Amino acid sequence: MASAELNGAAIVDWDTFHAESRRAFGFPDFYGNTMDAWVDCLSYLRDEDGMSTFRLAPDEVLQIVLKDACAMRERAPDLLDEMTFCIAGINERYADYGEKPALALVLR
Repeated sequence: MASAELNGAAIVDWDTFHAESRRAFGFPDFYGNTMDAWVDCLSYLRDEDGMSTFRLAPDEVLQIVLKDACAMRERAPDLLDEMTFCIAGINERYADYGEKPALALVLR
């Protein structure tokens, strides 16, 4: 199973969230540092679009491991809620195309 680890202790605001996401997912240099861009980059993990370093097989799931999730929840609870909401939306998008969900969030 593919896995990307975000350091929740390093995430204190939107800027640090996007910097950590860029590092963990290998987003391209032109990544827009918005949640729309985040969703776009993680919506085509089974395609060869170059929006992430990950390329999933048809049944594969990318585990997003949020290390020190409690620290992030303390400092940026709205950000964690938005991230969770977006992951659910991305998985719905995959389902709409007849594919299995591609993302799983693991809080550590």
